[in-house]
Amino acid sequence: MSIKENKLQLYNSLSRKKEVFEPIKGPHVGMYVCGPTVYGDAHLGHARPGIAFDLIFRYLKHLDYKVRYVRNITDVGHLENDADHGEDKIAKKARLEQLEPMEIAQYFSDRYIDNMDALNVLRPSIQPRASGHIIEQMEMVSKILDAGFAYEAKGSIYFDVVKYNKKHNYGKLSGRNIEDVLENTRDLDGQEDKRESVDFAIWKNASPEHIMRWNSPWGSGFPGWHMECSAMSTKYLGEQFDIHGGGLDLRFPHHESEIAQSVAANGSEPVKYWMHNNMVTIDGQKMGKSLGNFITLDEFFTGSHKLLAQAYEPMTIRFFILQAHYRSTVDFSNEALQASQKGYEKLMNAVETLDKLKASDTNDFDVAQWNRKCYSAMDDDFNSPILIAHLFDAVKIINSVKDGKLKINTENLELLKTAFNSFTFEILGLRKDEKSQSGGELSAKLIDIMLKIRHEAKLNKDWATADQIRNQLTDLGVQIKDTKEGAEWQL
Repeated sequence: MSIKENKLQLYNSLSRKKEVFEPIKGPHVGMYVCGPTVYGDAHLGHARPGIAFDLIFRYLKHLDYKVRYVRNITDVGHLENDADHGEDKIAKKARLEQLEPMEIAQYFSDRYIDNMDALNVLRPSIQPRASGHIIEQMEMVSKILDAGFAYEAKGSIYFDVVKYNKKHNYGKLSGRNIEDVLENTRDLDGQEDKRESVDFAIWKNASPEHIMRWNSPWGSGFPGWHMECSAMSTKYLGEQFDIHGGGLDLRFPHHESEIAQSVAANGSEPVKYWMHNNMVTIDGQKMGKSLGNFITLDEFFTGSHKLLAQAYEPMTIRFFILQAHYRSTVDFSNEALQASQKGYEKLMNAVETLDKLKASDTNDFDVAQWNRKCYSAMDDDFNSPILIAHLFDAVKIINSVKDGKLKINTENLELLKTAFNSFTFEILGLRKDEKSQSGGELSAKLIDIMLKIRHEAKLNKDWATADQIRNQLTDLGVQIKDTKEGAEWQL
């Protein structure tokens, strides 16, 4: 099956039925993913959606879809406790550091982008900031007011969830019943202006001490957190687009509220496919800033956190994330990361071995069938762990051909080289880390030198020295195989 014939199937999470699949129609795909709130360093939890939706972006592009990928940056309006209560997270950080809020936002957004670059996450087509789209957000607030699904109270505008739910279904994405939400929503100080506790602010009146504020028809204030994604996705992808992604913790209330806002303002469902990556956990709890149990990506790269047994290269982190399906949880442990490091190195060694293989006249491996399995894995809701399992099946074949146990002809060898590299680098987005590559080249040269010394020792019948070199290299994890042409080795 050619790439052009491949029809990507997507799971529609609104249906919440695993068997419901429909193909994306047409060559153009609009994808919007909720990016970070930039008030601190990115941690492993931020890497999860970055890598998960990068995989989807890469595969869609591989299938020749024209993808407009929008990933926002939240730099205003995300309050400490929920969408309506507490201090703005960025403004609080700015006050503590005695800096302008936009200095904080710029500093941490730059660090986030650098971390994503290190993880080989492709940059999105557009990366808009909430603070740069205040006009669009005010316009959407006005449309919702005009449609009768919002009300003003002391300079703040609240979305009327109860009134909306009489005509539409608030809770359709998360499966929540509004009566249950009303019953379980706690009362918070400063929210007595709401008609119901479930209502949420789409424009918030700024208190005198609030730093980030804009003039609006309703007074000086700032947009509610949910509003930015509705306004920016509409601006760049239209009133209806294909894929909206983000962390599972955003499904309610953030994405549920986005649906309500867009339906109220535009009269139609905004998204065809909702996709949510699951959490990274540590000791069974979600890893995140709110719980204070996070490890930043820079700490992973340097090994400076007390919970880390060593430093981990960016590609080890990427491979660790990709080994779990994006809808499954990933539990942090040093053992799991070390196993991922070995798996990643095994793939990289296979790439080098594959490049050196020579074709035979006969063939023992059906590469076309293996290639179809790899595409089927990706077509099955972007199943990266199954794809990786197929790649390791190919690694066994590659090593068997190298050892002379299997043969592969020219046509199949060329297809294997193309497909293996494509799935490994283009789709999974792995690459040889510069540090690992330079260190690997140096190690390889040193091993070759040691084997030359061993060869000379054997020629001189100095068996003790030859055996000592072999034993010491074996202890370091170097496997040596003596052949008629000389010694071969691999890690």
